[in-house]
Amino acid sequence: MSSPDLNLLGALDVLLTEGSVARAANRLRLSPSAMSRTLARLREATGDPLLVRAGRGLVPTPRAQELQQQAGRVVQDAEALLRPARLLNPASLDRTFTLRTNESFVEEFAPRLVARIEADAPRVRLRFAPKFDKDVTSLREAAIDLEIGVAGETGPEMRIQALFRDRFIGAVRAGHPLSDGIVTAERYASGRHISVSRRGRERGPIDEALERLGLQRTVACMVAGFSATLALARASDLIASVPERHTEGARTGMHSFPLPVATVEVTISMLWHPRLDADPAQRWLRDRVREVCSASR
Repeated sequence: MSSPDLNLLGALDVLLTEGSVARAANRLRLSPSAMSRTLARLREATGDPLLVRAGRGLVPTPRAQELQQQAGRVVQDAEALLRPARLLNPASLDRTFTLRTNESFVEEFAPRLVARIEADAPRVRLRFAPKFDKDVTSLREAAIDLEIGVAGETGPEMRIQALFRDRFIGAVRAGHPLSDGIVTAERYASGRHISVSRRGRERGPIDEALERLGLQRTVACMVAGFSATLALARASDLIASVPERHTEGARTGMHSFPLPVATVEVTISMLWHPRLDADPAQRWLRDRVREVCSASR
């Protein structure tokens, strides 16, 4: 049996990513006819049609979907293997890094991260992009260098590294009735609460935990972020339930207490695309993020 042509791996990755012969040809700077011949060779090598016509476009076969999960990793690992190692001089690094995360992480960790990076690389700029969803397309297309948050459905090719664990706690204004004495589940549930949900959901894990105890809380209002819920709680008798480490600085002057119900801790991670894995500047950035998050424990 003859050895497979490994040059086809790159074409396979691009074809399956683009799902179009024309777009793949443009990306690889080939003519459409040359790309079609490459697709024919890939079909022969894999024994599968890979992309089949559906209406005016092409759709991947089940085999192609399986291969897509592997081809990208193989190509990126090969590129990293053949890329010459080079030393990074942060002082001369002139670059903008885009990090996608929520506002609470920015408020709590960004000042220290900016100061840490400025000390070593004064020409580096950080752009904090809002986190509207968990779409990984921006990571794949390198529009986002690093995503920080709770890892969801990311796709098998994404690199993930845990930064820290966080738990939810209660927070009320100074002098609030809950600031005096033990906060029982009954006392907690009897108050009026703020629900935090980007999608406007009233119920969540806290409500489910209360329900198991036969209790129900009253949600007076819903907001999209933890900064807003703390601002409301600081100026009223409403009760905020927020992640402890994400809001440490924002809760200054408020009374905080452990939630009287069991809730699952969340793991905050950073995610990046494997094409950025071996880049010295990207590694340097990830090291700085880890340092800042570790120092806050």
